[in-house]
Amino acid sequence: MKYYIIAGEASGDLHGSNLMKGIYGKDPDASIRFWGGDLMNQVYASKDKAGNGGGLVRHYKEGAIMGFWEVFTHAGKLLGNIRSCKKDILSWQPDAVILIDYPGFNFKIAGFTHRHGIRTFYYIAPKVWASREGRIRKLKQYIDRLYIVFPFEIPYFESKGIDAVYLGNPLVDSIAASKAMNESREEFLKRNSLEDKPIIAMLAGSRKGEISTMMPVLTEFARQMKALPEYAGYQFIIAGAPARSMRDYSPFLENAPAGSDIRVIFGETQSVIRHAEAAVVNSGTASLETVLLDTPQVVGYISSRLTYLIAKRIVKIRFISLGNLIVDKPAFRELIQDECNARNLVSEIRALIEDKDYRARMLGEYAEIRKALGGTGASKAVAADMIRTMTQIR
Repeated sequence: MKYYIIAGEASGDLHGSNLMKGIYGKDPDASIRFWGGDLMNQVYASKDKAGNGGGLVRHYKEGAIMGFWEVFTHAGKLLGNIRSCKKDILSWQPDAVILIDYPGFNFKIAGFTHRHGIRTFYYIAPKVWASREGRIRKLKQYIDRLYIVFPFEIPYFESKGIDAVYLGNPLVDSIAASKAMNESREEFLKRNSLEDKPIIAMLAGSRKGEISTMMPVLTEFARQMKALPEYAGYQFIIAGAPARSMRDYSPFLENAPAGSDIRVIFGETQSVIRHAEAAVVNSGTASLETVLLDTPQVVGYISSRLTYLIAKRIVKIRFISLGNLIVDKPAFRELIQDECNARNLVSEIRALIEDKDYRARMLGEYAEIRKALGGTGASKAVAADMIRTMTQIR
């Protein structure tokens, strides 16, 4: 069968790659055409046997945009991408279209595929429980089957009359199979030519806008930490985001305060987190990865002022981090907008390292989050359910 998958950002590329492995496992002759990234492309290159016009159509780095103001200023490009995607779907005529998160783009595609009678799955439901609840009507109208990845979503969608499918969280699979969980610290240090000194991990986000707002804060945070005698020997490592390069970080490192001494490492995000004493993480999938990797963290998030003001009016949730949402309590601290500054980050990271009871409590909350997510096998289970649904008569 022919599958058309659309993932618009780094987390979607990760989950899409695992889903593709599941599809090929159940349907070895599958032909998959997709919008995604390097991880999905690697799976395609290693697994695809059918050919038939499959492969990467467009890389997510060409269009990943977040925030109300950012979307507004890039509206022309987004509309062009949507038109191109619709045309490509019609030309290829897939048996199913699989949408992964990325709601601003994917809802436009869902309406289109529904009108053309193409079976449409939504994998990793849009966060309508946080904002824009009006999209529920579109989910009911356009989507043949909705797959959710957080246990707290089950009662929510049931209350809205949507029979959503929960088969676990695919990030559990990704972490369990990662080299980060299956290597020694010595192997990691040797591979990256690092000294055997404690590490503080820093994740500035995957989009250019996130990097530009977080990097000045992170460089000042590193300078202040290094100025403390007990942290002078620590290594401060930026986990370079997928599909980004040193060009995205260099301007900030060149202008960094003297003494910040930061290194950027690409392709090692999970290992950098896993082998760190603590981590500063931009909110998103990475914060949940950090939970699963069992590294104490503080989440820091800064958006444009306009995006923040709009979000304050329409976002209905208590937390911005997935781990905290899963247990509905502050398992780890979130520093948002003006609170996300070097002084506060220094204070929190020091507490995570120096206060053993505080650290132990956080790791205890992590265990509760992992238990709520369940075990491995989500990607294979979702792929199997999709294929089973596709073979049924509509």
